[in-house]
Amino acid sequence: MATVTKLHSDEADPLAKLREPFPPNQVSKLPKPTKQQTEQVRADFKKGMRCKLCGSWHHPDVVHLDYVGHAALTDRLLDTDPHWSWEPLALHEGLPAFDASGGLWIRLTICGVTRLGYGHAAAKPQMDPGAREKEVIGDAMRNAAMRFGAALDLWHKGDLHAEEDVEEPAAKAVDLAINLRRGCGSPDLFKEAWQKNAAGWRKVLSEQEAKRVWAVKDEMVAKFTAEAEEAKAKAEAEMEFEREPLPEPVDPFEDEIPF
Repeated sequence: MATVTKLHSDEADPLAKLREPFPPNQVSKLPKPTKQQTEQVRADFKKGMRCKLCGSWHHPDVVHLDYVGHAALTDRLLDTDPHWSWEPLALHEGLPAFDASGGLWIRLTICGVTRLGYGHAAAKPQMDPGAREKEVIGDAMRNAAMRFGAALDLWHKGDLHAEEDVEEPAAKAVDLAINLRRGCGSPDLFKEAWQKNAAGWRKVLSEQEAKRVWAVKDEMVAKFTAEAEEAKAKAEAEMEFEREPLPEPVDPFEDEIPF
């Protein structure tokens, strides 16, 4: 009698533990400033702030991403398989072989299943010796663990399994105010929108949110002022050019010896 192999075992999958959501106390916040925000804070340290969310000093409008750190991931791997292991995909003189860009390919083995992962980390000024390499390894482990489903919703930066009829969260008043300010294409529209809404914003915004909106107001005023000054200077330059007498025409052959 032939033996039939079952494609789906009735026993619980030990790797399913990796798919369980991480509790809030194991999810950290990673600030992701834009290039412009980073340059602004580097040029003027006072344009940054000590963030109460992540503890870093950065631009007040920085977006934060949820991520699981090395320690929390290691704890989950140990809960799933106390004998889990990782190894570099290649060696160089007996040590893990980093690629030309400083990245590292690894094999992560959990419950007898092996999957690949890749890690990379930028070198930062004044890093301790070996700090970047440890950061690369941690990044590679998170990348490989994601192939098993660990923290997959966080990697997706959204909700992979949200119901289609779930309403999206309403935009915050501070974001609406900032978007309205930056959407004004002329000083007249900007002034009109500000006069209509400023009093209402003072009532609904927190002190920190109000500072953000008023900072955008100052930014837009400076922008419109600079544009007006530039237009004025251009107009004055054109008027000066019109007042200057035209040069007398020059005969290009006046110094030539006639034949």
